[in-house]
Amino acid sequence: QVQLVESGGGLVQAGGSLRLSCAASGRAFSMYSMGWFRQAPGKEREIVSTIHWSGGSTYYADSVKGRFTISRDNAKNTLYLQMNSLKPEDTAVYTCAARRQSFSSTSTYDTDYDYWGQGTQVTVSS
Repeated sequence: QVQLVESGGGLVQAGGSLRLSCAASGRAFSMYSMGWFRQAPGKEREIVSTIHWSGGSTYYADSVKGRFTISRDNAKNTLYLQMNSLKPEDTAVYTCAARRQSFSSTSTYDTDYDYWGQGTQVTVSS
């Protein structure tokens, strides 16, 4: 079982930056491919970014490409999402997720993820 706890959300003006963190329990974090998802009010959950367990491959949704950066620190069991040039349309609850199968590939489908955090609210004002 893996527990994920996000932090770093908040209220920021358009053009500002935030860094989200996702702290994972357990010693197997380095073997899990991870993802960040977000859900805005009245909308379906959508993929934001993924990172391979090796850290060697990343994916970004077109809407955040060039503005967001995903990274991981396996020594600290922590996943990050650096968000720059934030826009009001980035407002959502951001949640990190992990795939249960060790050394698996990444995925953009939320159904492929087995462990989820509780989410952290990001609000971008115009």
